[in-house]
Amino acid sequence: MIPYGRQDITQDDIDAVVRTLQSDFLTQGPAVPRFEQAVSDYCGAKHAVAASNATAALHISCLALGLGKGDLLWTSPITFVASANCALYCGADVDFVDIDPGTYNLCVKALEAKLIQAEKEGRLPKIVVPVHLCGRSCDMQSIHALSQRFGFKIVEDASHAIGGTYNGQPVGNCRYSDITVFSFHPVKIITTAEGGMAVTQDDALAARLSLLRSHGITRDPQAMTHAPDGPWYYQQLELGFNYRLTDVQAALGISQLSRIDSYVARRREIAATYRETLADLDTVLNLPAVDSDTGSSWHLFVVTLEQGPEKRRPLFEHLRANGIGVQVHYIPVHLQPYYQKLGFREGMYPNAEDYYSRAFSLPLYPSMGEVKLRHCIETIRQSVEQIC
Repeated sequence: MIPYGRQDITQDDIDAVVRTLQSDFLTQGPAVPRFEQAVSDYCGAKHAVAASNATAALHISCLALGLGKGDLLWTSPITFVASANCALYCGADVDFVDIDPGTYNLCVKALEAKLIQAEKEGRLPKIVVPVHLCGRSCDMQSIHALSQRFGFKIVEDASHAIGGTYNGQPVGNCRYSDITVFSFHPVKIITTAEGGMAVTQDDALAARLSLLRSHGITRDPQAMTHAPDGPWYYQQLELGFNYRLTDVQAALGISQLSRIDSYVARRREIAATYRETLADLDTVLNLPAVDSDTGSSWHLFVVTLEQGPEKRRPLFEHLRANGIGVQVHYIPVHLQPYYQKLGFREGMYPNAEDYYSRAFSLPLYPSMGEVKLRHCIETIRQSVEQIC
């Protein structure tokens, strides 16, 4: 089976991990801050705070921005559940903004309309979480303009998008947001096995993120309530979490990051090949759009069926039976049983539901060679002709 995504682990990665395993530090040593600095330098952000995964990074980002009981977070329904769950972890409420049917990202027009109505009702969101689906940035300049008008904070869920660009600048520079979160899960652009990162330009937010990811504990005398008892001393200032990345994971991340540009370049080559070779199937398959202001990192290559849901499952199963590991990203969050218990129901976000009924992801990963790529293309073409 050719999977939809796969990590690429080289001998350099293995050597970096082994060196760390043979060092004095396995958990909180020098590799974590080196990785943080490398990511902040790459993205053009002032600070980077590593976490055990992107879910943890989203959680502490919300807490750092003061999200709590009675507050509201809005995000896209087409995302992994973590983009919404992070609000519930804080005791806040969640709502969704429907997607743009052309980009599959959060729709700016729908966001503006919902904000206007929410202002009338006195129920504006405290945080909006735009999700850069598949590695393609949302329209952050427009979302930021709305944040200035309506007074909400922005956390970019860029779990798919490290290595991507927006308006010619790296995703993660936080020009149009307060915090950006990355994921380093194995199928993402680079991996630390499990891991995440929150980047920001704000000194105070970075300090709070660092505190929250490590039990709320500080060893900084300047942050303590009184002079330390001695060099061993620490203080817990608030209730934090054990959301720390290890040195072993960070060593892998540093090694992976050194190849990120080649990874993204290869992803873009594969995406371009799909677009060129499947273009004539446009009466059956809708291929992902591209535009001049976003340089996608192409974490995923999602196509949608023009004919709708009645053909999606048989085509999906036929491709899987022929060794092509297609997948669906994602089931709309508001259709999950847990969220339906909170009052969400089918029909609330029609663009998201239509997308879900017709979408599936094709295999795309950097180590996917030309033979496998061409096999995927031929199998897709044959399957479409046979099923659709």
